[in-house]
Amino acid sequence: MSNEAFNLDAYFKRIKYEGPTDVSFETLKALHTAHTLNIPFENLDVYLRKPILIDCETLFNKLVTNKRGGYCFEMNGLFSCVLEAMGFNVKTLLTKGRRRDGRDFAARTHQVLLVEIDGQKYLADVGFGNNGLTSPILLETDLEQQQLTHTFRLVSDPDHSYRLQYKVDGEYTPLFAFTLDACTLADCQMSNHYTATYPESLFRKIRMCTMPTLEGRVTLNEMTFKILANGELTETLLANEEEYKQVLKQYFNLDLDTIQLENAPTEE
Repeated sequence: MSNEAFNLDAYFKRIKYEGPTDVSFETLKALHTAHTLNIPFENLDVYLRKPILIDCETLFNKLVTNKRGGYCFEMNGLFSCVLEAMGFNVKTLLTKGRRRDGRDFAARTHQVLLVEIDGQKYLADVGFGNNGLTSPILLETDLEQQQLTHTFRLVSDPDHSYRLQYKVDGEYTPLFAFTLDACTLADCQMSNHYTATYPESLFRKIRMCTMPTLEGRVTLNEMTFKILANGELTETLLANEEEYKQVLKQYFNLDLDTIQLENAPTEE
């Protein structure tokens, strides 16, 4: 991709980043945190039946130039392009998210990144959405890793090598499981296509938008708006579509009217 189409300085401006750019854990952590705090996780294009392309140029145009958000294949896809352009050693993985019934793990439909720096491996994931990582974590099992308001740990999994867990009220709950088998762009395109077009995909059924804050998280799922700040949850049921648009603009800097006009859907 040409330098004109992919400009690191423009990405840094998008995520309000003014830190170091060397290949180090400090840089990786600062970039990861800035990305999650400034680019919302959202599925509006999937919900609107628009095509989801995950090549670097398309992702840059959408998330940076047009100041949109995205879901995992877009968020981590862009972050991978950025890190590789900066000289980081990055490997793409596909993980199995926990099923909605909580009994097992689903198909490999969540993209994450494995970044190796000076012999140490880190799991990076800027695109999980609610309760996701805000910073990369060390690839080491049974180690509690605190970041902002959340605590995570990796544990060994007999079937999937690793399982990422999130601490809630003193207890750990699984988020996803994964192996260290590298995935290609074609692998991610297949999983992305399934996630974006399968009729029963949750991303096609409800509009989601969420972003962490230094104090907690803001989340808009259809007409339910939640603000989590310093452990206190405020939940508001919006009255109509106009209120939905106002919250989307105020808290996520997204204009629904503009989004609906972009890239008309290609499917019925």
